[in-house]
Amino acid sequence: MASQVNGHSSGSDAHGGKSLREDLQQFLGGEALLHELDDLTKVNPVTLETVLRCLQARYAADMFYTSAGCTLVALNPFKPVPQLYSPALMGEYHAAPQPQKLRPHIFSVGEQTYRNVQSLIEPVNQSIIVSGESGAGKTWTSRCLMKFYAVVAASPTSLESHKIAERIEQRILNSNPVMEAFGNACTLRNNNSSRFGKFIQLQLNSAHQMTGAAVQTYLLEKTRVACQASSERNFHIFYQICKGASVDERLQWHLPEGASFSWLPNPERILEEDCFQVTREAMLHLGIDIPTQNNIFQVLAGLLHLGNIRFADSEDEAQPCQLMDNAKCSIRTSASLLQLPEDPLLETLQIRTIRAGRQQQVFRKPCSQAECDTRRDCLAKLVYARLFDWLVSVINSSICADLDSWTTFIGLLDVYGFESFPNNSLEQLCINYANEKLQQHFVAHYLRAQQEEYAVEGLDWSFVNYQDNQACLDLIEGSPISICSLINEECRLNRPSSAAQLQTRIESALAGSPRLGHNRLSQKPSFVVVHYAGPVQYHTAGLVEKNKDPVPPELTRLLQQSQDRLLKVLFPTDPEVKSQEEPSGQSRAPVLTVVSKFKASLEQLLQVLHSTTPHYIRCIKPNSQGQAHTFLQEEVLSQLEACGLVETIHISAAGFPIRIPHQNFVERYKLLRRLCARISPAPHSPFPDEGHSEWSPHTKAATLQPLLQDILHTLPALTQAAATLGDPAKATPAPVHCGRTKVFMTDSMLELLERGRAQVLEQCAYCIQRSWRRHRHRRQERQRRAATLIQAALRSWLARKHIQRMHAAATAIKRTWQNWRIRMAFLASKELDGVQEKHVFQVPLPSASLLRPQAQTSLLAAVIRLWPLGLVLANAAGGVHGFQRKLVVWACLQLPMGRPSSSMVQMAQEQAGVTSIRALPQGSVKFHCRKSPLPYADICPEPSPYSVTGFNQILLERHSLGHV
Repeated sequence: MASQVNGHSSGSDAHGGKSLREDLQQFLGGEALLHELDDLTKVNPVTLETVLRCLQARYAADMFYTSAGCTLVALNPFKPVPQLYSPALMGEYHAAPQPQKLRPHIFSVGEQTYRNVQSLIEPVNQSIIVSGESGAGKTWTSRCLMKFYAVVAASPTSLESHKIAERIEQRILNSNPVMEAFGNACTLRNNNSSRFGKFIQLQLNSAHQMTGAAVQTYLLEKTRVACQASSERNFHIFYQICKGASVDERLQWHLPEGASFSWLPNPERILEEDCFQVTREAMLHLGIDIPTQNNIFQVLAGLLHLGNIRFADSEDEAQPCQLMDNAKCSIRTSASLLQLPEDPLLETLQIRTIRAGRQQQVFRKPCSQAECDTRRDCLAKLVYARLFDWLVSVINSSICADLDSWTTFIGLLDVYGFESFPNNSLEQLCINYANEKLQQHFVAHYLRAQQEEYAVEGLDWSFVNYQDNQACLDLIEGSPISICSLINEECRLNRPSSAAQLQTRIESALAGSPRLGHNRLSQKPSFVVVHYAGPVQYHTAGLVEKNKDPVPPELTRLLQQSQDRLLKVLFPTDPEVKSQEEPSGQSRAPVLTVVSKFKASLEQLLQVLHSTTPHYIRCIKPNSQGQAHTFLQEEVLSQLEACGLVETIHISAAGFPIRIPHQNFVERYKLLRRLCARISPAPHSPFPDEGHSEWSPHTKAATLQPLLQDILHTLPALTQAAATLGDPAKATPAPVHCGRTKVFMTDSMLELLERGRAQVLEQCAYCIQRSWRRHRHRRQERQRRAATLIQAALRSWLARKHIQRMHAAATAIKRTWQNWRIRMAFLASKELDGVQEKHVFQVPLPSASLLRPQAQTSLLAAVIRLWPLGLVLANAAGGVHGFQRKLVVWACLQLPMGRPSSSMVQMAQEQAGVTSIRALPQGSVKFHCRKSPLPYADICPEPSPYSVTGFNQILLERHSLGHV
């Protein structure tokens, strides 16, 4: 039987192991698919377990960012991932046409806010709220976002503006290490925990370029200067000074190697934030010169030595407490570094001044040991708080732009996360109160407002239950009675406050609140507040004193006596300035407590956030030990429940994140009616003129409805076009609901509408371009024709001028030629014989009479004009024959221009040789060699048989004359 039982048991175990392996394999297969889901709204079903599994799968695959509707979930990797924040990746997200289609990243959120500013859609100003527990990575996220904006929001054109933009960006980025050095500290949960809240306003001009920034801080934890919890450290700047100062600086600031300071616990821990040189360089870029830096560090060193002052308890209450032996050197060094007189410093710490009576008589009372320590701590906290505020003002003066130089801004809110320690006091109460207000802002903006809006608009909507923290806020800040009001009331009462009495008052006055609890096992007076992130126990001891934040007037007067240049700026001796700590006895003004100031600044911050378009980044801490590759489901699950992430995913998956008013929808997408007109002509309703104020809302709504229907009729065409382009995700029509005043749609439908609008705008742009090109071509053609006419007229004018110049030149040449010809004729006639021979040629006339003298003169002139040419042609080798040659010969022989048969030449044919036409001169023969006016007339390349030279001898051969 036992064997059967054992056998059966073993078989069951084998079957169970098999099914477990199958389930595990199926689970692992699901994990392989889960890590590919970029949006938690796609997880099915949406439960805490499935969301947790998806985040764990993505964390194991080194995917640290996941979308959750309107929220980005950021998991802290606890390891450096440089490629995840490289400038190349910033450029990729900035240049992407649709950054939301890339992997989820803080750069996608930053790019979305930047494009919202560029689109000028109200509200134009943007804000990014980075929330999460301490150590979840909020400071790192804000730092990376600032680097992203410094890269993408700076595109100047000129070199000078480029240098200015680089200087502004460098100053904005350098403000981070300075603020972190003076405001961050190492805590139990985070090595770089922000001990103050800050809202960074990145200012953009009309060209969407970053021109400056402004920093606003909230509730610095100044008590950390004098009091640090176990295993925690002071502010980073104290460790940077002790570890990074040079030898000369150590001598100057009295910080020897291995020195021990009470306010500097855990100095052996080495952190990345302990880089003194980085802080000094950042301060230098912000305009804080080296002497001022040394002055700051000298004051901080004086505070460290102030912390080593210890008092011994006095046996006689009438005598002040004396210093311990090892504290005498510390007070001397502290007074020297702070440039305070040593005796007044010691006396201020030991003795307090009391003003009483109507005459304001002054009484001096020695302080107890605890009171001396309190006054010493108060002095250090006062100096450090004033120094921190002064640094913030210097940073703002360095990076803040003028009011007229920027038009929009992008805000980065980095506040301390939800805190719950073993000993929680006023600081944790204010921090958790701020987180409650931010959670309410998220709930009011996204969850509650969205569901209420669906109901008002008449949408068929199944409501989702979500966690509302209004009851917790009523407990903390409600009216007329709340925790804050009771604490402030205790501060106003002129009586010593008891921790047990305060606990009793809170529990009795607020017993009906469901968010108030108490721990019966606690031995110290305390009360419990059930926050949205879990219950937190607050101890009432010291709560009222911290809320008062009392500063004895004698401490302020002592610091005003300092000869230090920086302390004179921090504590000016202005008689008009009356400190809060010394009100007059006749009229006691209400004390402005820490809670009141923090509440006022928080309300101001929320007003700014409500006027912007918010974006949320939820930072999640995978484990509390800060170890990489470690995902503790219990801790992550508590954070998911606390921030209401599951409710957010439910509403995001089922709801409509895009909500556009009717008029804005029609103004932006009325272009889509052009597509509808191509398919089927739709009636075009008149659009109401925005300038007419007499239009009633009912008339506007009635007019907008036909336009809305025209636009919605184009959706099938857009869906069909998306299917034609091969995008199956856009082929299925997404739901669009038209409410009473708004149009509700999903992201996919908005993308479809934007694609159609871009298509219509592209077609309109093509039409405008064609019209412009046609207009430009016609204008160029007209300009070309006009230029042609102008050129033709100019050429005609130039040609006429040229011809006129040529004509004038020709006239001058002709006149000169005629004068030369006359001179030549005159010279030729002088060379002839003086006796005029009778003409041998007789020209027959009809009347048988001689030629008239005028005809003879013309004939003589023709002979004189032509005889040189005749000589040339007669002696030429060829080229002139026949009748032309005869004419030349006749002209040379002075024959009349009649018929050839009528002229008889008497030649002595009986005699051989040369017949002399003209008698030879008596005496010597003169040869005159004058250059002929004809070109090349005197050049004879070869001897001619008819060569005749000279003017006095014209010889013609007999045979040549016979040919005539």
